[in-house]
Amino acid sequence: MSTKKPRGRQFFANPGPTNIPDSVLRAMDRPTIDFHDPDFREVFDSCFAGVKRVLGTKQHLFMYTGSGHAAWEATLTNLLSPGDAILIAESGYFSDEWAKMAKALGLDARTVAADWRHGVDIDAIKAALLADTAHEIRAVCVVHNETATGMYIPLPAVRAAIDAAGHPALFLADTISSLGSLEFRMDEWGIDGVVGGSQKGLMLPTGMSFTGVSDKAMEVHAKAKLARYYFDWTVMLGRNPQSFVGTIPVSFFYGLQESLRLLEEETLPEVIARHHRLGEAVRRAVQVWAGNDGPRLFCTNPTRFSDSVTGVLMPEGHDADALRRTARHRFNVSLGGGLGKLGGKVFRIGHMGDLNEPMILGTLATVELSMRVNNIPHGKGGVDAAVEWLASGP
Repeated sequence: MSTKKPRGRQFFANPGPTNIPDSVLRAMDRPTIDFHDPDFREVFDSCFAGVKRVLGTKQHLFMYTGSGHAAWEATLTNLLSPGDAILIAESGYFSDEWAKMAKALGLDARTVAADWRHGVDIDAIKAALLADTAHEIRAVCVVHNETATGMYIPLPAVRAAIDAAGHPALFLADTISSLGSLEFRMDEWGIDGVVGGSQKGLMLPTGMSFTGVSDKAMEVHAKAKLARYYFDWTVMLGRNPQSFVGTIPVSFFYGLQESLRLLEEETLPEVIARHHRLGEAVRRAVQVWAGNDGPRLFCTNPTRFSDSVTGVLMPEGHDADALRRTARHRFNVSLGGGLGKLGGKVFRIGHMGDLNEPMILGTLATVELSMRVNNIPHGKGGVDAAVEWLASGP
């Protein structure tokens, strides 16, 4: 393969990190400022309020310097004690990662098993909670949108299952690849802990994360005994401004202020509608490619299709990473790869954050081009199907 750098601007269709808008980059391009400076405090406070609006909460918020995994660890250590049981709904690579972290922290991580292609049965979550008559399970953990597979889990249905079981467990949700892309309402849906990150729907670099926390969860936090310090919410409450044990990443906040402005200028309902429109265009293209024994949607459950990322399963005998190399090194389009046991079998098309129709169509056309170059069987006309769908809408 040629080592020459492809010309033109890269089409970044990775499901995270995502494209950073130019105005966000420019907002972060500024000299250092003291985080105690009144000018910065105004930015800090406006960002806290803005993230709460995106979360749909009037309750508590804690922020950290760290990726989404940092927010997972902060949430677990602030709410649980050694030996506590938690129930994790299996969704894919990232639910498995959450379970591994919990076990490493000394927790009893129990999993509601599920087919990664079809999704967890909500009734199975309810049954697991009904069987827990001693209420050993302290929290139910759900990845709202599984980045590795292109599938989401309906959180209101999980809340209903917890309530129907009459179980007191906290409800914790990972929104890392859903917040700012899919509909999300923390308070209305009765979620006690919400894990989020900067690098996807919020259109920022990787490196800042946060947890939205309910009043109920804060009461539990007061009794939690897992070791913590940097992530300790009680320590953070004593800081001025609140959060960040240590130096505050001021540049992130200037970028966050601008990303929040962009989201609210478009309006969250319109942002969600745009993600659905683009996600459906990608799915329609893949459904055409599935002809002639070609690549197909990894998710087989139409009621769970993700509007922020689509997983594409390669036909037997063809390497997803070879396709990705062609797209990246020859045509300057970056696609996501398969994670964990899906490595080499799946590629992923991200359609979240700062994206529009031409960017999606360019990506889909390049995938078709790369399939031809790599002699991958596929149905012809995927881009046409996407165009037809996009042309039919507003």
